[in-house]
Amino acid sequence: MSISHRHTLFALSAIALGVHGLASAQTAPTEAATAVVLPETTVRATAEQELKQALGVSIITQEELTERPPANDLSELIRTMPGVNLTGNSASGQFGNSRQIDLRGMGPENTMIMIDGKPVQSRNASKMGRTGERDTRGDSNWVPVEAIDSIEVIRGPAAARYGSGAAGGVVNIITKKPTDKLSGSVTVYTSQPQHSEEGDTKRASFNLAGPLAENLSFRLFGNMAKTDADDTSLNSHVSDLSLAPAGREGVRNRDLNAMLRWDLTPQQVLEFEAGTSRQGNIYAGERLMNSDTNAANMQALLGQETNITHRNTVGLTHRGKWDWGTSRLVFQSENTRRSQYPVGLAGGPEGSITSTDSANMVTSRLNNYFLNGEVNTPLNIGGQRHMLTSGFEYRNEKLNDPGANAQSSTSGSGDSIAGLTGSGTRSGKSDAQTWAFYVEDNFEPVKNLVFTPGLRFDHHSQAGSNWSPSVNATYHLSEQWSVKGGVARAFKAPNLYQTNVDYLYYTRGNGCPLSSPNMGGGCYIRGNPDLKAETSVNKELGVAFTDGAGLDASLSYFQNDYKNKIYAEMNDGTSAVVGTTQVFQWMNASRAVVRGLEGNLTVPLLGNRGDTLKWVNNFTYMIKNHNKANNQPLSVIPKYTVNSTLDWRVTPVWSTQAFATFYGRQEPRTINTGGAAATGASLTELGSYATFGLGAQYKIKEQLSMNFGVNNIGDKRLFRTASNSAGGAATYNEPGRSYYVSLTGKF
Repeated sequence: MSISHRHTLFALSAIALGVHGLASAQTAPTEAATAVVLPETTVRATAEQELKQALGVSIITQEELTERPPANDLSELIRTMPGVNLTGNSASGQFGNSRQIDLRGMGPENTMIMIDGKPVQSRNASKMGRTGERDTRGDSNWVPVEAIDSIEVIRGPAAARYGSGAAGGVVNIITKKPTDKLSGSVTVYTSQPQHSEEGDTKRASFNLAGPLAENLSFRLFGNMAKTDADDTSLNSHVSDLSLAPAGREGVRNRDLNAMLRWDLTPQQVLEFEAGTSRQGNIYAGERLMNSDTNAANMQALLGQETNITHRNTVGLTHRGKWDWGTSRLVFQSENTRRSQYPVGLAGGPEGSITSTDSANMVTSRLNNYFLNGEVNTPLNIGGQRHMLTSGFEYRNEKLNDPGANAQSSTSGSGDSIAGLTGSGTRSGKSDAQTWAFYVEDNFEPVKNLVFTPGLRFDHHSQAGSNWSPSVNATYHLSEQWSVKGGVARAFKAPNLYQTNVDYLYYTRGNGCPLSSPNMGGGCYIRGNPDLKAETSVNKELGVAFTDGAGLDASLSYFQNDYKNKIYAEMNDGTSAVVGTTQVFQWMNASRAVVRGLEGNLTVPLLGNRGDTLKWVNNFTYMIKNHNKANNQPLSVIPKYTVNSTLDWRVTPVWSTQAFATFYGRQEPRTINTGGAAATGASLTELGSYATFGLGAQYKIKEQLSMNFGVNNIGDKRLFRTASNSAGGAATYNEPGRSYYVSLTGKF
């Protein structure tokens, strides 16, 4: 970001906060004064706080993180929340063992990952293939579990306030903060599979926090972890290929993050944060196509790092309390560098490694700048208490990927696409900027009805403007029963690969669509700078019950009406013809609908509110998750998921849990990306199945504790029969029984 950009941004933020403060000061003698002198207990919650009470919001506490620690990636635990699945961004089955967090069937690209309220977008440095998939593990593994205070999983209308990329929802990872007393911990963890062909995990982490001087404190955490790759023989018994479909890739990751907190006054806090992370894969033979193309290259690189991602962040946060309310100003610079061996962009070699020489590795660089300012002001209007929220947001994305222009613009028949130069001279650079302003209110128009309307305006430098209105409400029928609902318009701007006209994919003919067969020169797909933003109208309605003694239950219905979904599946009538070559673009082509049910049930069995023994359950049932144009699934996810936990605190130093997860059947697409009917193994469904586990925690002494357990006690395993939809829904591995143990020392 240029110096002038930075000066402009900070000047605008200062002006915005100053104007709001001036406006509040001007109203102080009348309405605002009433709000300020109200007792603290009568001041309304902010809109953000109220929205986090919606039925589509789940909170993973620090206790739950301890009771069910993930081996390496937080997605392993987040998937146990209602409305959450692990899947790809399409029904193609590609990169099936690198499934990412999907909220309410909207796909990983519509799930915003945040750390302390700041977006994480490193996965966007990975090329997007023509099916909508990326070779990435996602952004859920940048913070070790021991450094986390809690995780917020926000689904449905409540997530629309966060802007582009949150149409499915938000996962906000909240880290532990600096403390005024010196404390720390060290944790070592290992997970060992029963089957030798499955990869094991080892990791170690530390946390340290405390004061440095008066009003100055710090927090520091670090992590080193390694998960080994599955052996190449894992899926060989279900495949005839010389190199069977890959099992789960391994990963080496290192993280280091520091925060300084300066309490300028009791009402003014400044936090400076800097972090660095490195993730490198351990190659297991992954490729896009279900073939042996370039098998020699893949064999030569097994067990090596074929893609390495570095993520560096710097952030500054100011929080203030004023006579007129509260303010927050956040800036973050996120710089991602991803290096990988070159992969094919055409035909059979698409997505396969084309060179084993490390000197040929290609590095993409993605810089994301984020600025957000927000103020919350209590007002009294006609005797009605309101909490008004207003804010702005600025995002600046800059991508430079030399590998994006590697495909020649001249087809096998000699036809050349007008306006495009050769593969070595086209630009791999692209960028986009987004400005946003939003306003929200939280008030009680009538007794027992809490009303939270909002409006957000975004302007994207390429996709144009978008309005996102929202209305959420809670009606308390009694102290025990409440009805909650909401509706919001959410959106997602096209990514920097989809809008780059220099980014090409090519098929020599077999990949051309059924409706536009090969004319001799094959078919191209190129980026489209005229794409519109994807939009979704998200609705939610449900009921919640609590008896005040630990019995809690809820049931909600959700529906997302999805419009302008971006596809590159060579839709009818979208091609231009150059000689004997057809040129297609990414297009806003489809409408889709996602609807389903979510529920929760917590039953106290022993103790006060179940603090000795309780039974905790949630479920998700997908009614519909399909493209309206061709009735194909947006992604391959279970028809239903049920998570159940029996939590028993045996003694003050001993606790144990029993876990169960039930998955419904999973259906593949019945039409391939070219429009032809799927046949044979491509129509394979995955039947329903279940996994069970046990966990226990024991406090050896005040400062030393142990955690141990077994996952998948029944040893239910799934095997991957193909690298893409040629295997139907059988495109990922469910690992078998494994044992884990960790030891944590505190001081």
